[in-house]
Amino acid sequence: MADKRKGVVKRILKQLKKYRLLLALTIFFAIVTVAGTLLVPVIFGQIIDLIDLEKLGSIDFAKIGNYFTYIGIAVVITCLSQWLMSVINNRIAYCVVKDIREEAFAKIQRLPLKFIDGHPYGDLVGRAIADVDQFADGLLMGFTQLFTGVLTIISTLAIMFVINWVIALVVFIITPLSLFVAKFIATRTYSMFKTTSEIRGEQTAFIDEMVGNLKVVQAFNHEDENLEKFDEINERLTSASLKSIFFSSLTNPSTRFVNSVVYAAVALTGALMLVLGTPLPVVFTVGKLSNLLFYANQYTKPFNEISGVITELQNAIACAGRIYEVIDEQPQQPDKEDAIELANVKGEVRLENIDFSYAPESKLIENLNLNVKAGQRVAIVGPTGCGKTTLINLLMRFYEPLGGQISVDGTPVTDITRKSLRKNYGMVLQDTWLKSGTVRENIAMGRPDATDEEIAGAAKASHAHSFIMQLPNGYDTVIAEDGGNLSQGQKQLLCISRIMLCLPPMLILDEATSSIDTRTELKIQNAFAKLMSGRTSFIVAHRLSTIKEADIILVMNGGKIIEQGTHQELLKLDGFYSKLYNSQFAV
Repeated sequence: MADKRKGVVKRILKQLKKYRLLLALTIFFAIVTVAGTLLVPVIFGQIIDLIDLEKLGSIDFAKIGNYFTYIGIAVVITCLSQWLMSVINNRIAYCVVKDIREEAFAKIQRLPLKFIDGHPYGDLVGRAIADVDQFADGLLMGFTQLFTGVLTIISTLAIMFVINWVIALVVFIITPLSLFVAKFIATRTYSMFKTTSEIRGEQTAFIDEMVGNLKVVQAFNHEDENLEKFDEINERLTSASLKSIFFSSLTNPSTRFVNSVVYAAVALTGALMLVLGTPLPVVFTVGKLSNLLFYANQYTKPFNEISGVITELQNAIACAGRIYEVIDEQPQQPDKEDAIELANVKGEVRLENIDFSYAPESKLIENLNLNVKAGQRVAIVGPTGCGKTTLINLLMRFYEPLGGQISVDGTPVTDITRKSLRKNYGMVLQDTWLKSGTVRENIAMGRPDATDEEIAGAAKASHAHSFIMQLPNGYDTVIAEDGGNLSQGQKQLLCISRIMLCLPPMLILDEATSSIDTRTELKIQNAFAKLMSGRTSFIVAHRLSTIKEADIILVMNGGKIIEQGTHQELLKLDGFYSKLYNSQFAV
């Protein structure tokens, strides 16, 4: 655990290298702030020594006035430098946070779907937002108080040794006790803060899941069960938070106790030296004792602040560790350096001896072979879990096969850039996805440079134009996240419009019309028929009536192609497909 924490701290320091100039400036202003703060008591001590109560008439009030002027100047400079230091610290902290958040989001974009599918979305969102915010708070407090605190400790101790090394030695001997107490507590709170951060991520994931599926929750009257689950997670989070805060909060009162002992020791030692005298060849006055008492307080004060900083830094380091776990995750296998851009695609697709499984102990696809000619319409049917969607994921390189090879126009897909491969596929899935933005922006996602006429033409081809024109602002209507203010069928029509606009050489239709009414579906099927003409098409369908015209139908079961042929050929076989087809029309 300690090694992991050190590794995270090194990563944070590495991120700070980019802002060396700002760090130098904040250290400079910290020195000015500390110098101004420590100069004031020196001047006050001199003022005290100028005042002789037995000789009030001989007091040099002009000189005292000058000293107060110096104090005013010192205070103004100190306040200004402290403000500038805070401004710079804010910039450093939030720039580092911006860099980490960008790095984390960029990494999420490059992570393989296997990782994304294996982690709750809410937890990833929590790491990129909540954990980064917690890290920012800790980093900002660290910059604001750590520099000035350390400089104050070093400077005050040096000045105290100059004024009276005996009293300074007393302070120096007692102080390590404060450091020991702070370190003892801080090292035990890191794991507590890490646990708190993990539970917070679990809670975020649960909220995200339940809010996103609230209709299903309410339809099945599952509200009470969700509340119980949420209460259980919330109870664990509360318990972990209270435990970490309780133990971390012991640091401040513990160090304050030690600091009070230091202050009392200075007062007692100084008073005895004034009353009894000192054998040392130094002049020790009431003004100097006043200085020492002030410096003793200034010396111990940063220990209280640093103890608070340590508590926040433990939380920040724990949160940073969770962010770095995502950043350090192995990205998807990059394209080869000599990977080619797929162009002038005919659409010949070949799968040779493909093996794939999501889990090593559970085989899904074994020794799958398929040869699709350019322009063929290939329908893929079979029972749930037979590997239909998995086959689509392999064609798009969302997942990589464990064995075998997939090629397009004779070129292995591993020798083709992912971007150009996916650009030549047009895909409409059963699960629609729309981004927050206008209808126009959603349709033009694949072709941002498309004209308004081309966008409207694509919408007309998908029979989406009529409902779009009924929206408040037509194509400029802003739709909510994931098209929340549209029906499922309307969202699917917009997704189909995207494909109609791009006109890619290869198509993947995974239950593309599952949410559309029968009348509109017939019209879209005609539009798809025109679109698929001359284009290699893979059609995943559960309603077998929609794939009668396919050039070849692949019947999958258990990750293997068990039958293939045209609709009529498969019916004559009277095999698995025939039974599957007839079962959909059985009375």
